[in-house]
Amino acid sequence: MEIHYWNKEIETADRKTIQAVQLQRLKAMVASALHTPFYKRKLPTVGINSPDDIKSLDDLKKIPLASKEDLRQNYPKGFLAVDTSEVVRIHTSSGTTGIPTVIYLSAADLDAATDIMARSIVATGATRGDVLQNMMSYGLFTGGLCMHYGAERVGLMVIPAAGGNTKRQIQLMKDFGTTVLHITPSYLLHIHSTLGEFGTSVKDLSLKKAFIGAEPHSENTRKKIEELYGIDAYNSYGLSEMNGPGVAFECVYKNDLHLWEDAYILEVIDPKTGDPVPDGQEGEVVLTNLIRHAMPLMRYRTRDRAFVHTDPCPCGRTHRRISRILGRTDDMLIINGVNIFPSQIEEVIMKIPEVGTNYQIYVEKQGSLDKLIVKVELYSKMFLGEAKQIDKLKAKISDELRASITIKPVIELHEPGVLPVFEGKAVRVVDKREKL
Repeated sequence: MEIHYWNKEIETADRKTIQAVQLQRLKAMVASALHTPFYKRKLPTVGINSPDDIKSLDDLKKIPLASKEDLRQNYPKGFLAVDTSEVVRIHTSSGTTGIPTVIYLSAADLDAATDIMARSIVATGATRGDVLQNMMSYGLFTGGLCMHYGAERVGLMVIPAAGGNTKRQIQLMKDFGTTVLHITPSYLLHIHSTLGEFGTSVKDLSLKKAFIGAEPHSENTRKKIEELYGIDAYNSYGLSEMNGPGVAFECVYKNDLHLWEDAYILEVIDPKTGDPVPDGQEGEVVLTNLIRHAMPLMRYRTRDRAFVHTDPCPCGRTHRRISRILGRTDDMLIINGVNIFPSQIEEVIMKIPEVGTNYQIYVEKQGSLDKLIVKVELYSKMFLGEAKQIDKLKAKISDELRASITIKPVIELHEPGVLPVFEGKAVRVVDKREKL
């Protein structure tokens, strides 16, 4: 099997070299962090007042763990280390309430993130001459733009199709000979189910590869995609807080994901105690970004569960590999690639006077896509029950939820007492999708 590298020297470096790079970059990151309001408060309390206080990688453990809640509470500039005149881009992602998390990138940060993305793409064997159709959302979501920049750097021809409009997506694939897709696995399966409606078959397409991510999926889902399309599907991992989808990527061997350790320090911890777990044991992924200085973020709790592989990969890359994401340590839902917290939904519906105190969130499959259903009981004293009024209230709830979570759910209104009541902890979320 032919192996391609973007930067062979660092991708195949020995452990000592990788750790030396990590230590050098960690010191530089601490220097930047001390310019932020958040770390200016936090680091001196653990004896870190300058980069010189970081003597070895073991000193990383002195730095307090950071969370999405920290980002939210310090919105918008608590983690910003530079003047806004040095920022060339921001991205945001949802938080547990209406307050988002924001990511700042300088020109140098963006260049570094683009290079890591290019490395990920080349690891799959994609190269100049390939045509990448990017079906991830563009805009504040990191997935679309970060992949776009990385693919252009490698030399691929990029079609910035964004998500949705399946008929157009299929036409673009046919007209421009798309060879690589960046897409959620659920949408890729959905496209296959609609090909016949548009007079198209897999044989009419030039597809070779798909980069699938943004939502958890099983190995069986990957195999189904590969069988249906006759392509190679590569798993990817990333999060907005770490610059997007290039944190870890599979190589041509598809033997789980190489995490680029010169750009990110990986820890896997027990989510309850915060203690490290041995390689091979499942825990919570904690990441330190080493390549973004406009907004330093160290020891960030991703809430994603995975484990580290102990065996080397045949491709020759020496950066440690993590498993596919096995689940979450919090209650975040991923609906067609969009992160949603049940508390976001509760916050919206509980502000509506006509809504009672009981509600449930259902997630199920509709074909290959996820379907979000919000069931709410009505507050009888404020509702007359007329059909026109019901339709108007459904539309109001749906529109307000969409403004908060970016997804338009199906709304079901019920009379008081219809939804189940729990004596103990209420079961607010019923996820009826096939478990991984």
